[in-house]
Amino acid sequence: MNDARQEKLTSRLRLRDPGAFEQLIEEFQTPIFNLLYRMIGNREEAQDLLQEVFITVFKKVDDFRGESSLSTWIYRIATNHCINRKKYLTRRCHYARDAYDDSESAAMGSAADRFHDRIPGPDELAEGHQMERLIQEAMAALDEEHRVVVILRDVQNLSYEEIEEILQVAAGTVKSRLHRARMALKEKLAPALR
Repeated sequence: MNDARQEKLTSRLRLRDPGAFEQLIEEFQTPIFNLLYRMIGNREEAQDLLQEVFITVFKKVDDFRGESSLSTWIYRIATNHCINRKKYLTRRCHYARDAYDDSESAAMGSAADRFHDRIPGPDELAEGHQMERLIQEAMAALDEEHRVVVILRDVQNLSYEEIEEILQVAAGTVKSRLHRARMALKEKLAPALR
């Protein structure tokens, strides 16, 4: 979203324009849901969090100072909501990961669908779903600070600068966390890639 669009949308949100809120949801619903789902690993929790994120954005838009982009601010809110929810669920012993089933894989886009421009056969689909599940499990095994960096950079394709702003950490910290996370993923996935 360019700066002019961001300013216009922010102004309309501050005026509590319902159309602006709809535009915000339309633009950010999918990427924010993907972030939340990959961080928390539970579809229902991610959907609940998605609603909470947009409610927070709507309530706190007057606090948005414009020092970062609107999208960065929204990602920061989503990341903080997710981290807080995981802490809450862990404390309450409610946290149970959903199996990464085919319907969720299809909703997120399976590896086979992304890497083949033809219709894959059943064996290729099964292999793609298995690899997607292995990647999801490996990412879930990462600690929180490494998982969020990998998701923001490698899944959401955000720039290093955006990640710095979202996580409010230095550039070197982002790069070192990303490097460590990628190395851990490589190690966890090595047996499957042989």
